[in-house]
Amino acid sequence: MGEKVIELVHLQKQFGDHTVLRDIHLSVEKGEVLSIIGASGSGKSTMLRCINLLETPTSGQVLYHGQDITAREMNLSQYRAKVGMMFQSFNLFNNMTALQNCVTGQMSVLRRSRAEAEKIAMEYLGRVGMTPYIHARPAQLSGGQKQRVAIARTLAMEPEVLLFDEPTSALDPQMVGEVLDVMRSLAGDGLTMIVVTHEMAFARDVSTNVVFMADGVICEEGRPKDIFENPQDPKTREFLSRFLVG
Repeated sequence: MGEKVIELVHLQKQFGDHTVLRDIHLSVEKGEVLSIIGASGSGKSTMLRCINLLETPTSGQVLYHGQDITAREMNLSQYRAKVGMMFQSFNLFNNMTALQNCVTGQMSVLRRSRAEAEKIAMEYLGRVGMTPYIHARPAQLSGGQKQRVAIARTLAMEPEVLLFDEPTSALDPQMVGEVLDVMRSLAGDGLTMIVVTHEMAFARDVSTNVVFMADGVICEEGRPKDIFENPQDPKTREFLSRFLVG
C-alpha cells in the first residue's frame, strides 16, 4: 500500500432534499492518476468540489494526509495551494497577461518575491508550451491556450495533488488534444491527479485507477483494464457500451 494523500470517509452531500453524494468512500495514493467517469448528474463534479471545499460536505470527512480538512482550523488557501484545481472555464484574470496570471497567486499565497514567482511561472508556462504567449491576455488566446495557462498557473503553486473538473469540455474538438497531451505528460511525471472526465480514451490509457459513478454513489472502481474490458456492475456496462462499440 502506498501513502494515502486524499481520503473520503462517509462523504455525503445534499442540496435541500436532494442527495447528490451518498456515503462515498475513496482513497487516492501518492502518484495515482484517478479518473472519475459517469453520466452527467452522477455527482462527479460535486465530489471533486468537496475535496477542495468549494462545496461543504453535509457529513463525512475529507482527509489530507490523515487530517480532516473540514475542521475549522484548516487554512483553506494554504490547502488549495497544495491541492490545486482546474476548471472547465479556465478562471483566468482577464486584465492580466498569461505571465501575471501565473505570478499573482504565488506572491499572495506563498509569499514568493516577484523575481522568484516570475522564474517559476516561466518554467511552467514553458512546460505547457506557452512561452511565446507570456505577454498575451486571455482575450488573445484560444480556449486550449487558456486552459494550458490555467494549468501552468496551478503548477506554479507546486501542488501535491491536481484536481481536474472536465478540463476539456469547454474546448473545441481540435483543442482537446493539446490539453490532454499536457495532462498525459504530467501523469508521466508522477503527479497525483484526480480527473473528472468524459474523455474515455484518457481514462483508459493514462489512469492508474478508474471510478464509475451513478446516482451519487461509486458503483465500481478498479484498474482501467478491468473497468473497460470487464466491468462488473450493470450500470458501468451500460455506460461504457456506447464507448466500447466505437
